[in-house]
Amino acid sequence: MEENKTVVEAAPEVAPAVEETKKVALNASVAPENFDWDAFENDDVYGGDIAAIADQYNQTLSKVVEGEVVEGEVTAITKREVIVNIGYKSEGVIMAPEFRYNPELKVGDKVEVFVENAEDKKGQLILSHKKARQLRSWDMVNAAFAADEIVKGYVKTRTKGGMIVDVFGIEAFLPGSQIDIKPIRDYDQFVDTTMDFKIVKINQEFRNVVVSHKALIEAELEQQKSEIIGKLEKGQVLEGTVKNITGYGVFVDLGGVDGLIHITDLSWGRINHPEEVVALDQKINVVILDFDESKKRIALGLKQLKQHPWDALDANLKVGDKVTGKVVLIADYGAFVEIEPGVEGLIHVSEMSWSPRLRIASDFLKVGDEVEAQVLTLDREEKKMSLGLKQLVANPWENIREKYAVGSKHNATVRNITNFGVFAELEEGIEGLVHISDLSWSKIKHPSELVAAGDAIEVVILDFDEENHKLSLGHKQLLPNPWDEIEAKYSVGTVVEAKIAAITDKGAVVELEGEVDAFCFNRELAKEDGSMPVTGETLSFKVTELKRSAKKVTLSHAKTYAAAVEAREQKAAAEADNTKKAVKKINSTIEKTTLGDIDALAALKSQLEGK
Repeated sequence: MEENKTVVEAAPEVAPAVEETKKVALNASVAPENFDWDAFENDDVYGGDIAAIADQYNQTLSKVVEGEVVEGEVTAITKREVIVNIGYKSEGVIMAPEFRYNPELKVGDKVEVFVENAEDKKGQLILSHKKARQLRSWDMVNAAFAADEIVKGYVKTRTKGGMIVDVFGIEAFLPGSQIDIKPIRDYDQFVDTTMDFKIVKINQEFRNVVVSHKALIEAELEQQKSEIIGKLEKGQVLEGTVKNITGYGVFVDLGGVDGLIHITDLSWGRINHPEEVVALDQKINVVILDFDESKKRIALGLKQLKQHPWDALDANLKVGDKVTGKVVLIADYGAFVEIEPGVEGLIHVSEMSWSPRLRIASDFLKVGDEVEAQVLTLDREEKKMSLGLKQLVANPWENIREKYAVGSKHNATVRNITNFGVFAELEEGIEGLVHISDLSWSKIKHPSELVAAGDAIEVVILDFDEENHKLSLGHKQLLPNPWDEIEAKYSVGTVVEAKIAAITDKGAVVELEGEVDAFCFNRELAKEDGSMPVTGETLSFKVTELKRSAKKVTLSHAKTYAAAVEAREQKAAAEADNTKKAVKKINSTIEKTTLGDIDALAALKSQLEGK
């Protein structure tokens, strides 16, 4: 867009005569009562033709064209108006709000104005500075952006996500994140203020402009940072102001450059949040731990200004001594106890109780508990200490055989159930295992079929392992063994009537009295007629095998009817043999008989053979 050229014609040279006349008229000092009004009425006050004089005067004024942009000089400033002289016969008036973006405007400043009206109804020259800026604003914005110049802008209003700023008469957008380097809580404080900005983005198609005030601050801070970091040394102690507090540390302003105190460098003791140590805007002394000049990063420390607590730990403290402290952290494997600020010891879960059962630390302690413990290990160089709780109480496993003799009966509480058995607690620290095979005389698939955690159970001591603190317990030993009765009732060869409980691929499960399950294989299950029985059918069974150790009884249905079949087979064989003997005898007799007897004998033979 081409710049509008200011149309101002140079004033022609004034005739010496006219100048002289003006001087005489202006220098004349005439009292009002002596003023010649007749001469004034006759246009003879200047001693000549007043019209000619006026014409010559008009030629000394600039010629202005409405709609053009010209340069003028500020001659007066009021709260409501700014008076500007552009060399015309009258001065122009511009409303003061048009100069809000420039609070430093003063008399004598040169400004560009747009001629709206050379002479209104009141004969007043009407000018506009805003329109002059708008006509040239886009070119000025692009030129400032290309030259990376700093521009002044007037913050007009707040909008969603930021502010609207007047820059060269164009409404530019100032994002909230680009107002300052620190978070802004109150945007309204910037409305109706003039600030310096840097144009950071221009959309030529939609004529959108984005500005930033933060960029100017950052550029200035970068220069300050470089100067400050260049003077830093490790170990140097500086004073700073707490600028921001986060969960992981504290940012401290060192006078133009920020450093970070990580939460682990705030205190020798354990803290949950930096707010427990410092507060916003607090002035503190910090030590330079490290810095990266290229990345402008500075690591600071606060606790390093104090002596390490381990260095001040009582020199007489030794293994075996008792200490008191507060639980500051709980983990599954143990609890950390602070015995002095910055000095902690670990109580491993295995050192909390004499019980061999695996538990977690939270079963014994919680954060904030005051505890007394015994020092188990102490390493001052590594700054590590382990503590124990159970060492302060008597070991229940000492002389355990005297209290829990083998074969003695006791009441216990079920604490844990596993696939292989039940852990029962006799007293605090004394637990034993009741193996699944020692829970019941009957065969069970899982201990939970008989007991649940927390149940009371009567047990008998079976065996000890004092070195490993293990105790074998039994429960079924306190109950009569049903297999004594079963063995007597179902001896091998006994025939019983029983019901088939289930049919499997290999045979049938048969229910016997006394809740005893027996088994009959398929080869022994077929009935006398060759058919197979079904579930729920009651048949006669013969006990063919009984194994007490395996709790196993084997039956056979086929053997219950095998003897009768054998007897019938033997009887039939005997009758057949007798018949053969009779036929043989008859045959021998026939040879000795007469022909008359042959018919009778033949009939008898047929009758015998028929049988």
